[in-house]
Amino acid sequence: MDGTLIDTEPYWMSAETELVEAHGGVWTREDALGMVGSSMAVCARTLRSRGVALPDEEISGFLNARVAAGVAAGIPWQPGARELLDELVAAGVPLALVTSSFAVLAEPFARAVGVFDVVVSGDEVAHPKPHPEPYLTAAARLGVDVRDCVAVEDSRSGIASAHASGARTLAVQLIAPVEPLDGVSITGSLRAVSLDVLAGMVAGHVVDLRGEGAPVTEG
Repeated sequence: MDGTLIDTEPYWMSAETELVEAHGGVWTREDALGMVGSSMAVCARTLRSRGVALPDEEISGFLNARVAAGVAAGIPWQPGARELLDELVAAGVPLALVTSSFAVLAEPFARAVGVFDVVVSGDEVAHPKPHPEPYLTAAARLGVDVRDCVAVEDSRSGIASAHASGARTLAVQLIAPVEPLDGVSITGSLRAVSLDVLAGMVAGHVVDLRGEGAPVTEG
């Protein structure tokens, strides 16, 4: 969700900075980029190391409230995200939203968009990303083999989670730098991704859509 489908990372970064500075600490852009895709537990632990003297519940409550307020002003779609979802829905492809965000953010977004058959949020799994449990849970709820799924991710922990689950994985290079694993496809924008590209990935192709012109495929 965050970063991949909607551009909420600036909201998270702003909220983290506000919280750390309110407790007398310093939070840089590099610090914020390091948190992209992290679970709330990891984020809270890191913020406490910078002087935020609050328990997990209060930290997550503050961050979630700030991000929710930003999204409430209008869904900040990433380029190509809404169009890709529409294409998948038209083709009858089952969709799962697998996010490190808590249900308090994921569920309202899913309801507003109205296309997801399954939602797996960060606070309902025992082992969040980068563990494969979130994607294995989503595949089980969809009633499909995870190896027949394509996971689209923009963060290091999300890519690791999807890849470890056995799903075909597409890394989207957006805000945070990503280092795709062997066998992981990559794109610079969801505008370059189509139903045909995803179908090719399910068939075993590894694609690189970052360059100009035709996609480079292997497999």
